[in-house]
Amino acid sequence: MSERSDNKSFWNRYAKLYDFEIKRFNDKAYFEMYQLMSSSLLPGMDVLEVATGTGLIAISIASGVHSVEAVDFSPKMIEIARKKKAPGNVRFSIEDAAELSFEDNTFDAAIISNALHIVPDPVKVLRDISRVLKPKGLLIAPTYSHGHLRESTWNLNAKILKFIGFETYSKWSPSEYVDFIEQNGFWVERWQVLRAAFPLVYLEAHKSE
Repeated sequence: MSERSDNKSFWNRYAKLYDFEIKRFNDKAYFEMYQLMSSSLLPGMDVLEVATGTGLIAISIASGVHSVEAVDFSPKMIEIARKKKAPGNVRFSIEDAAELSFEDNTFDAAIISNALHIVPDPVKVLRDISRVLKPKGLLIAPTYSHGHLRESTWNLNAKILKFIGFETYSKWSPSEYVDFIEQNGFWVERWQVLRAAFPLVYLEAHKSE
């Protein structure tokens, strides 16, 4: 997968601004996400976070679980994450979300936040997450929802983002996103829309098999 097709060069450049942008535009939504995640994650769980970015979520949930394996395909994101003061049960590493190196049935829960709409092949990513999850394992997969926005609103934002090197490969409405998750090996237990820079669908599901 080339950097042109997978956004890697953009995310490497963007890494230094990532925390600032989250705090500036999505701080309230992320706080809500932390609370929702904490109500579902249990102390004995081994958790995988895919597309961790600079580790904001991994560090925030670490005290409530057994361990967090936090991965991202951007070396610059992981470099910044590793410089943070993280709990001892968090480990950061570089991984491709579609080709995870972990053994089958390794994790009790997996988190992929605000990433499925920006990966070229979200079906393949979900398939590999399902592979490393234990039977009936928990998937927490919040993502931005663009499919129900007015075309004029979305097209303008998409053009601006594409100009700076950011690609969005999937565009779901909230209900379309729920259907997408359920069509790819999971049954959705709960979901809700949070207010953020774009509408943010918070979703929890379980591995079907």
